[in-house]
Amino acid sequence: MRVAVLANLKRNAPHQPDEPPDAWAELDSEETVEGIARALEAWGHTPAIFEGNLDLPEVLRRFRPDICFNICEGYWGDSREAHVPAMLEMMRIPYTGSRVLALAISLDKAMTKRVWVAEGLPTPPFQVFRRPDEPLDPRLSFPLFVKPNREGSGMGISAKSVVTNEAELREQVAYILRTYRQEALVETFIDGPELTVGLIGNVDGEAGWLRPPGGWATEEGLDIEGVHVFPPMMVDLSPCPPDQRGLYTSYIKSEMPLGPRYLCPAPLDPRLRQEAQRLAFEAFRAIGACDLSRVDMRIDAATGRIYLLEINTLPGLNPRYSDMVLNARADGMAYDVLIARILEAACRRYGLPIAEAVEPARIPLGTTG
Repeated sequence: MRVAVLANLKRNAPHQPDEPPDAWAELDSEETVEGIARALEAWGHTPAIFEGNLDLPEVLRRFRPDICFNICEGYWGDSREAHVPAMLEMMRIPYTGSRVLALAISLDKAMTKRVWVAEGLPTPPFQVFRRPDEPLDPRLSFPLFVKPNREGSGMGISAKSVVTNEAELREQVAYILRTYRQEALVETFIDGPELTVGLIGNVDGEAGWLRPPGGWATEEGLDIEGVHVFPPMMVDLSPCPPDQRGLYTSYIKSEMPLGPRYLCPAPLDPRLRQEAQRLAFEAFRAIGACDLSRVDMRIDAATGRIYLLEINTLPGLNPRYSDMVLNARADGMAYDVLIARILEAACRRYGLPIAEAVEPARIPLGTTG
């Protein structure tokens, strides 16, 4: 198949003089797009890499892809991750990953939580602040967690994100509003282990075809209604600098992604592990996500209850250190197989013919890193 790999690269970011230091943390590196392209090529596809910008319609008309492998984060607006998929739908070109509506919902953390609450899923109580002096909802009590409402990759998250009193709350909300020019999401801080759970496939499909050659390395993944849910991965932040206060901050994600210990399968009671996987699947299904996602959650250390934090419908796919890649690898799915299965999930969803995959003759970049 002719596959256009679509991305927004950090090197092409439209920098502004007053932007925060982590403004473009979500954008991808050459290592990521080249890793994807090499994995696709190893499976017999013909990939080409394109920047997701205003030139895209013309270059795609020339390349004439059968499908696009989309990881574009976009630049501007409250639905920026949906811009390229909307363009592709107008051009009637298939693409991997979630569709326009799910991408728009998942970028807006508060909207995602509203959907989850309507579906009866557990998420911390929250409030959206548009001004720093808005009255605090009486249902919320300290400590609270403050972050931008529409960012990922830990953007805007620092040691100051956990606030313990009114003065700290107002200061951090004002900082988010001023720096990121969007609403601040304030939610109850869940003090306990952080988990992330990757998923691949589509609801109401068949999950058996997702199994990698030789089967899964563990028996702790879970197949639910056509989706394979990887075993939960616990992010142990204890090796990271103490000034990060045990939080998965922007600094850790961007500057030292291999600093934490990634424990997968997470050392959990089997019932708790399966509950985390069930909640990840329900979170995925609730917003209508497709092909792949990664769901972040925390376990309340005091009660043992799991709370959904957010869903990333465009999870990072860096071959060395992205959470989704580490999660899949621990379950026996090597990087090249993960990329191939994401593409196949989208092809099945669109009803595109899928040629029998040929086993890669070589291991692409990062499969063992």
